[in-house]
Amino acid sequence: MRKSGKQMTFGLAIIPFIAMIIAMGFTIVVFEGSAHVPLILGAFVSAFIAWFVGYSWGEIESSIYKGIRLSLPAVVIIILVGIVIGAWIGGGIVATMFYYGLKLISPAFFLVSIAVICAIVSIATGSSWSTMGTIGIAGMGIGLSMGIPSGMVAGAIISGAYFGDKMSPLSDTTNLASGTVGANLFDHIKHMTYTTVPAFIIALGVYWYLGTKFASNKIDFEKIDSIMNVLQDSFVISPWLLLAPALVIVLVSKKVPVIPSLMAGIILGFLADIFVQGGDVGTAVNTLQSGFSIETGNATIDELFNRGGIDDMMYTVSLVICAMTFGGILENTGMLNAIVTQIIKIAKTAKGLLTTTVMSAFATNVLTAEQYISVVLPGRMYVKRYRELNLHPKNLSRAIEDGGTLTSVFVPWNTCAVFIFGTLGVSVLEYAPYAILNYLVPVLSIIFAWSGLTIAYMTKEERMNGVEDEEKVEDVG
Repeated sequence: MRKSGKQMTFGLAIIPFIAMIIAMGFTIVVFEGSAHVPLILGAFVSAFIAWFVGYSWGEIESSIYKGIRLSLPAVVIIILVGIVIGAWIGGGIVATMFYYGLKLISPAFFLVSIAVICAIVSIATGSSWSTMGTIGIAGMGIGLSMGIPSGMVAGAIISGAYFGDKMSPLSDTTNLASGTVGANLFDHIKHMTYTTVPAFIIALGVYWYLGTKFASNKIDFEKIDSIMNVLQDSFVISPWLLLAPALVIVLVSKKVPVIPSLMAGIILGFLADIFVQGGDVGTAVNTLQSGFSIETGNATIDELFNRGGIDDMMYTVSLVICAMTFGGILENTGMLNAIVTQIIKIAKTAKGLLTTTVMSAFATNVLTAEQYISVVLPGRMYVKRYRELNLHPKNLSRAIEDGGTLTSVFVPWNTCAVFIFGTLGVSVLEYAPYAILNYLVPVLSIIFAWSGLTIAYMTKEERMNGVEDEEKVEDVG
């Protein structure tokens, strides 16, 4: 892209962020809307500033398309994830995982059990919100009936739900993080295990210790039994259905690309819907498009299972496109560079850059009240600097998830915290001390950065491939 004759200054570059942040605050907090319009407003403001500095409309439009093109691999995967979810729910795979997960409930280990169950369901569905809105609600009722404080129960639910969301190849934020920075999805997930798995193990240890104080309390098995009975009445529950997620895991371990791996999961779910659950082909096909639909009379089951399909992912896809429209202008007209230039003055090394990335993702959560933006904007801000320091993209994708996805629950005006309060009825101040995974992961991420542990560098071949990919984007623009 031809550069304008004028220099983009930090003062000008920060104006679109200020406009977007103000609009985001009013739209989400005051009007209870979504982040789409504030992002488009930010794109309008950034386009005007770029024009004012000297960029032509053709250059600005090219910037938009470049930003969107960078997100297309993630968009394709997000759409496939919606199909997988629909196929797996229709095929009874999610119901089977849910059913066997409920069997793990133990009075003496309730907090541990509910965290593990939420992790299992969240991995299966790729959604922390759906898990908290279903299993979480049931878990709150069971925990409170045992006399366990609401903040403690909510913290365990949140930790489990976000562990599964973060580590699931079906998660929109996980796909978004890897796709935004150009990292392989499964490389990204494997790299996250270094911070996320130890944090979850520590969290489970703390929940076990806290739970011992309530070991003598009674558990309300009626709620659990009613859910399990509805599952058995609505689906064919069989351990053989677990072969579908097992196959995807095997394919991942064999380094099969993400799209073929997801397609294998779709095919197995589709076949299970027809030959195991007894559905007809027409309904199974429609499920892939519009999601699964069921009315059991049990609010928890209905809420969890009425979802999936391509249509269910269109909100996320449209948000990604809006975010990358904004980000594309910022990146390709020199605005992000003007901002990053100021930031990297205090982040000249890999250790400093990783720490800055984690903190920037959290700051974006605070300023924009939206976890998706905390993934996209820092991801595009620092991608070039990571390449300059020869850092593998999976370092960046992990850092923005560690600092962005997980910390969203600690910002009272963030959409995630608002959802949790509305769903579980527990405020941030109540559950924050017990959402152990969510604050321990970013801490571990920073510790690993400064110790040099798990920092991955690009090989010469990977670096060359990365440069070639960027050149292709430039050529298309």
